[in-house]
Amino acid sequence: MSKKVEKLIILGSGPAGLTAAIYAARGGLDPLIISGERPGGQPTWATEIEDYPGFPKGVKGPELVSLFKKQAEKFNTRFINGQAVKVNFHSSPFEINTEGSKLAARAVVLAVGATPLWLGLPSEQRLIGRGVGVCAVCDGPFFKKKKVAVVGGGDAAMKEAYFLSKLAESVTIIHRRDTLRAQEVLQKQVKKRPNIKFLYNSVVKEVLGQDRVDGLRVQNTQNDKIRTLKIDGAFIAIGHKPDTDFLRGQVDLDEKGYIKIFDETRTSVPGVFAAGDAVDHQYRQIVTAAGSGCKAAIDAVEYLDNIGC
Repeated sequence: MSKKVEKLIILGSGPAGLTAAIYAARGGLDPLIISGERPGGQPTWATEIEDYPGFPKGVKGPELVSLFKKQAEKFNTRFINGQAVKVNFHSSPFEINTEGSKLAARAVVLAVGATPLWLGLPSEQRLIGRGVGVCAVCDGPFFKKKKVAVVGGGDAAMKEAYFLSKLAESVTIIHRRDTLRAQEVLQKQVKKRPNIKFLYNSVVKEVLGQDRVDGLRVQNTQNDKIRTLKIDGAFIAIGHKPDTDFLRGQVDLDEKGYIKIFDETRTSVPGVFAAGDAVDHQYRQIVTAAGSGCKAAIDAVEYLDNIGC
């Protein structure tokens, strides 16, 4: 293990982690960030962000993350590339191993995020941020009076479709089974919307379009027939997976793998705090992630003051 014991190590460099770093650095903790598998987090996928305060003309996702990082660096936040692969929170100081480093810290903020579940199609991946998205609240306003599709049959898909139906000309829900998995109350809600229609027993085989989405190739799972659906946007709503597998047995997780917290940011281990999408399976917005990062840093400062660090 490294001889140096850090006051605070932050796992993750998305909006939650970078905001935590800004507050922790200004609080005198000299934080160290382990950037994670995808530095900058999910906003780096976004070609345009219009719902983060302070940018009336919008801002590109990578640019917004870059500004967050520059502000953290201004207050002497340090960064290590890579991701944590193993931790030991059962003794103090806490141990954190990356692929190439062994680190120690008196306090930790877990801002490891959650990964959207994708269909796994090359055409889908190529058009992420160009008509393919996972957040209707974030991207829905770009599709006013346009035709969109939502892939999925659970609660998340119904919520996405309902939100989009207030903006889009039409919303088509594509589900691989003949019945929806969503709560009955959500099903009733979407079925009342006149501009929402359903394609049951159907799977997306290809997302069409060169620079932007302009359609989907959809296959019927019962007769294998292929049809082309002309749309302007596709929202994949088949779930998220919190990036917490390496934390099992170290902090309490819920049945879906999200970090359990109490008193806003505290985990089951004193001195270990959590923020961002790894604790939030409801909102998943940049502004809410940043807000929770702020709270986690403030709580970490208070914790370290109380133990005399």
